[in-house]
Amino acid sequence: MTLVVNDRRRRVEVDPATPLLWVLRETLGLTGTKFGCGEGLCGACTVHLDGEAVNSCTISVGDVGRRRVSTIEGTGGRVAGAVRESWLALDAAECGYCQPGQMMAATALLTAKPRPSDEDIDGALRGNLCRCGIYDRIRAAVHQAAESLER
Repeated sequence: MTLVVNDRRRRVEVDPATPLLWVLRETLGLTGTKFGCGEGLCGACTVHLDGEAVNSCTISVGDVGRRRVSTIEGTGGRVAGAVRESWLALDAAECGYCQPGQMMAATALLTAKPRPSDEDIDGALRGNLCRCGIYDRIRAAVHQAAESLER
């Protein structure tokens, strides 16, 4: 089957029931998308499917169809850049394991809602667990990214 991953057409020969996460990591070598729980409960595997943040461990590659997949390696543009810069400026990564998923969820949120409230941020990132518990810094980084996009 052919997938569009990070704006590139990629041909993969895998069982259609294989979780998208494993195709990204093992077949395509895109290891920025992390394995956390395998059940869609932690958000470490968050990618964008046509711009929407989804858990790649719960979607079979056969269900992706013609939708575009974006991973942390393929993020770009103004919103993703603002998220990346705010993460660095506020040191919003502790151990860093959850950060690709957190950043993908934040980018999807800011693309859909450029001026999010605390409740919007908490709701959008609710499915992304942080083992280190730095949710306040992550929320602050999302707010800072939103502010930088207004300039």
